[in-house]
Amino acid sequence: MGVTDGTPSSTPGRAALRRDVGRAWASLLSTSDAIADEITLTLLEHDKDWYQHAAPGVRADLRLSTRDHIRLGLRAMAGDEDFETLLALWRETGRRRARQGVPLELVLNAYTIGTRVLWEALVRRQRDPELQVDDHVLLVAGRKVWSNLDVQNSVMSAAYRKESALLQRRDLHRQGRLLDGLAEGRGSDPAFAAEVHEVLGVASDEPVACVVAAFDGDRDSPLRNPDDRLEGAGLASYWQVRGDLHFGLVQLGAARASAVVDLLRPCTSGRVGVAASPEGLAGFCTAFQLAAHTVETIPRGAAEVADVEDRLPKVLLTASPAVTALLVRRTLGPVQAQPVHQAEVLLATLRALLAHHGSPTHAAQELYCHRNTVIYRMRQLQALTGRDLGDPEDRLLLSLALLAVDG
Repeated sequence: MGVTDGTPSSTPGRAALRRDVGRAWASLLSTSDAIADEITLTLLEHDKDWYQHAAPGVRADLRLSTRDHIRLGLRAMAGDEDFETLLALWRETGRRRARQGVPLELVLNAYTIGTRVLWEALVRRQRDPELQVDDHVLLVAGRKVWSNLDVQNSVMSAAYRKESALLQRRDLHRQGRLLDGLAEGRGSDPAFAAEVHEVLGVASDEPVACVVAAFDGDRDSPLRNPDDRLEGAGLASYWQVRGDLHFGLVQLGAARASAVVDLLRPCTSGRVGVAASPEGLAGFCTAFQLAAHTVETIPRGAAEVADVEDRLPKVLLTASPAVTALLVRRTLGPVQAQPVHQAEVLLATLRALLAHHGSPTHAAQELYCHRNTVIYRMRQLQALTGRDLGDPEDRLLLSLALLAVDG
């Protein structure tokens, strides 16, 4: 596509050469649209794998844009158009092609093919006896149109990349806004769910999972390239940072949350929790909360990923700190109030008894002590806690309290 001739005019001879070159290019103006259409057809055939799936508007715009390029380029090389007009056209083309999603290599290819077709048209025109374009004029015209192709590519590419970066920032901002909205409970809003479907491609009733990772004061995320790991298994995911948490939405399809855990384990360097939302976007907020609570069940400094379903008792305690504190105070509080050594012995005995369903015999074997000693401690525990190890509900309360203490 046309560029300025740029031939120096410091001497009369060079001025004459410049006029001859300009006259040669001007001779193509009457056929500029035909040349442009030839270029368009060549591009559509050369890059048909992409253009056959492009929107009709993109192909129509390619034809109009190519006509503008050839017409303005010829006028500029003929000396009838300002070079700045061409620069503005190339910049706008770069921005527009980026917005249309045309790959940059296809745009660069269009300029190369356009320049070749335009040059071939001028070569054919040399045969016109009335034009009288000698070989030297043709050589100068060709040298400049090809050397200045780099200028076109540079100007257009810079505009394309700048627009692409802007579009990417906008897309990431919109994606982040949608993920934040889902974490806040907006997934049940039909209009919001429709926007999520439009942008992320996630249907409102599609099974999803939420992954939550805690930064724990580190600058780096405790998950290294989780999207690559998941994508390799055919699971699309979208990620966002929210406060001290790095969280993501994973499209489960037919997979289970446990599969996500297995996939993420090799790239986990911190505390990570996973929770599924089988009902889709409406349950993502709950999944986010459950995954965050799952993170809290993992000791700080550990590198571990866990499914909420494997940590339900601990998650239950983590989710209700006030209830947990009351439970511990009303059950194990009197035991913890004993001298440190005695409290440790009694708690160890309680663990053994609960692990063996209240059996003093089996607890004694685990503790390497006499059965009567365990029975004596069991009576102490029941007196201090007011709970009967033979009662299922009391055993449950003591088990939960002990779980909270052992945290």
